[in-house]
Amino acid sequence: MKVLVTDVMAEEAMEVLKKDWDVTFNEASAEELPNIVQGYDAMMVRGRTKVIADVIANATNMKVIARAGSGVDNIDIKAATEKGIKVVNSPGQNSWSVAELAIGHMLSLSRFLPRANSSMKEGQWIKKKLKGQELAGKTLGILGAGTIGTMIAEIAHKGFGMKVIYHNRHHNESVESKANATYVPKEEVFSTADYVSINMPLTDQTRGMVNSSLLSLMKPTAFLIDCGRGGIVDEGDLYSILKEGKIAGAAKDVFASEPPEGSSLLQLDNLYTTPHIGATTKEAQIRAGIVAAEQLTKVLKGQAPDHIVNPEVVS
Repeated sequence: MKVLVTDVMAEEAMEVLKKDWDVTFNEASAEELPNIVQGYDAMMVRGRTKVIADVIANATNMKVIARAGSGVDNIDIKAATEKGIKVVNSPGQNSWSVAELAIGHMLSLSRFLPRANSSMKEGQWIKKKLKGQELAGKTLGILGAGTIGTMIAEIAHKGFGMKVIYHNRHHNESVESKANATYVPKEEVFSTADYVSINMPLTDQTRGMVNSSLLSLMKPTAFLIDCGRGGIVDEGDLYSILKEGKIAGAAKDVFASEPPEGSSLLQLDNLYTTPHIGATTKEAQIRAGIVAAEQLTKVLKGQAPDHIVNPEVVS
């Protein structure tokens, strides 16, 4: 059977695919993709490729779409389901990498690391202007205590002595035991925490959830860290809050539109950004790619996948 890979994958993942299948790598553009999917039995993607309805409509032989990673907002799940195409992913394989980046952003915000670096290279010695603060003893608020949120909470609590509060769809015994975290309403996360970390999937319910009504509750000394999914934080509202200095600063790894060309947020000195690199580590890419390749292979061999996004196709 023929497998189309449209994003760069770890070589270890490609080897898993090539062991059983005829694999083609084609980093096709959005315009090209609908014209080349016909004839392939499966495809594997990361976050760059947008598997939209037009692509799926032309995928006449497609049996499975595999996402190397957990987020599947770049795949039209409804269209795939209607066509009987299974969508599989590799949840949890990128979690530690994202958690580490979130902690890194917290440290950068607290100690002005990007500004310190750039000023030094410009020949400035602005030591007196870079009086930061410790993470120790501060309160971390977690919005979305899944695997990544729990990891961030555990690192913050055990590594830095932070107090952790969280809000989730339901109580999470894991984060409570690993980080001594306390469940609170989401409004209290924003009004109480010194650092608020966004760690939710993007859904119809979470899109735009973090808007001015929540951001305006934050303390003027507080920081927002967004390493979740683009679109959860209302970027216009965040711009206004930061521009007016109503919070101390923010860090974003994800944007509603990527790359965020022309975004007014990029003009702000109190926003630190990274280009969606949360999962971009060697270790995470190997783990996520191998698991996605294994899931794809199971489907093509008629076996039940372990991680299926649209189980109704199976039933």
